[in-house]
Amino acid sequence: MTQSRLRYPMLALAMIALLAGIWAGLLRLGWGWPLLQPALPVSHGPLMVSGFLGTLIAVERAVALRERWTYLGPALSGLGALLLVLGLQGIAGPLMITLGSLGLVLIFAVIVRRHPTQYMVLMGIGALSWLAGNILWVSGKPIFEIVLWWAGFLILTIAGERLELGRLLMHSQVTQTLLLGAAGIFLAGLIITIVSLDLGTRIASVGMLGLSLWLLRYDIARRTIFKEGLPRFVALCLLSGYVWLGAAGFMGLAFGGVVAGMRYDAFLHSIFLGFVFSMIFGHAPIIFPAITGVQVSFDPRYYAYLALLHLSLLTRISGDVMISQPLRLWGGLLNGIALLLFILFNAYSVVKARRMQATVKTPVVLKRYFPGK
Repeated sequence: MTQSRLRYPMLALAMIALLAGIWAGLLRLGWGWPLLQPALPVSHGPLMVSGFLGTLIAVERAVALRERWTYLGPALSGLGALLLVLGLQGIAGPLMITLGSLGLVLIFAVIVRRHPTQYMVLMGIGALSWLAGNILWVSGKPIFEIVLWWAGFLILTIAGERLELGRLLMHSQVTQTLLLGAAGIFLAGLIITIVSLDLGTRIASVGMLGLSLWLLRYDIARRTIFKEGLPRFVALCLLSGYVWLGAAGFMGLAFGGVVAGMRYDAFLHSIFLGFVFSMIFGHAPIIFPAITGVQVSFDPRYYAYLALLHLSLLTRISGDVMISQPLRLWGGLLNGIALLLFILFNAYSVVKARRMQATVKTPVVLKRYFPGK
C-alpha cells in the first residue's frame, strides 16, 4: 500500500469510532436502544476522544510529515478503538490506544526538533497530556479522574494551532506570554488532579477561562468573521467554541471535581461538544482536503449542523441545570444528529469534488487517444 493510501483505513477506523461513540453516548443518556455489546456505553469517552479525535489528529500529522512510520500511531489508536467497539474485554484495547498516543508524542518530538517554536511545543505538550491520561487509564484509574487529561490533549493542541496562526497578526511577546500563562495554569491544574481532583479541576478551569478570554480577544477569527464564505463560517465556529470553553471554565470553578451526574455531563460536554467539535467543524473544510488530497468548495449548508450543535447543546445543558431528563434526552439526540449531518455533508463534499476532478481530467485522456479532438 502506497503512503498516500495509508490514511484511508485509519480514517475509516476513526469514523467507526465516532459512530459507535455517538451510539454509546445516547445509551448512557438513557435512550433504550439496542445495546450492541454490554461494554459499549462505558466506552463512550475513549471512543470519542481517542478513537475518533486522537486518530484523526495523528493522521493529519502523519500526512504532514510524509514518513511511513508516522502512520503506526493512528493505526494503533484506531485498532484499539475497534477492539472497544467489538466489546473485547481486557487491557488490549486501552493498551493499543496508549501506544497510539505514544506514537503521536514521537511525531511531535520530530516536529519540535525541526521547528522548535512555542506553538509546536504547546501542541507537543497536548500530545503528552493524551499519553499521560491513557497511562493513568491503563493503570486502573477511573475515567472521571483522568478525563481532564484527555481534554488537555485537545485544548492545548487547539491553543497551539491558534497561536501558530497568530503569527499573521504578529502578536507581541507579551500577548503570546498571556496565552502561554493561561495554558500553564491549565496544565498545573491537570497535574494537581492526581492528588486532588477538586482543587486541580478548579485550577484547570481558571486556565480554561484565561484561554477562552485570550482567544476571544486576540484570535484572527475576530477579523475573518467579517469576510464571506468559508472564512466567515470558520470564524463563527471558532468564536462560538471559545464561548463554550469559557462556559466550561465557569462550570469547573463552580462545580469542582464532580465525578458523575448532570453537572459532570454539562461540564464535560461544554468542553468536548461545545468547544472541541466547534473547532472540528471549523477546521474540517481545511483538514479534510489536506488528508484526502481533494480540494472541496464551501457549502452554505454547513451552517445547518453548526446551528443544530449549539441549539441542541443548550437544550441538553438546560436539562442538566434544571434536572430535566426529557431535555437531556432530546438535547443529546440532537447532538448526535448534528454530528451525523457533519459527517454526511463533508463526505458528500469530498465525493462531489472527486467527481469534478475526474470530469476535468477526462478531456486530457481523450486527447491522448483522439488527437484530433
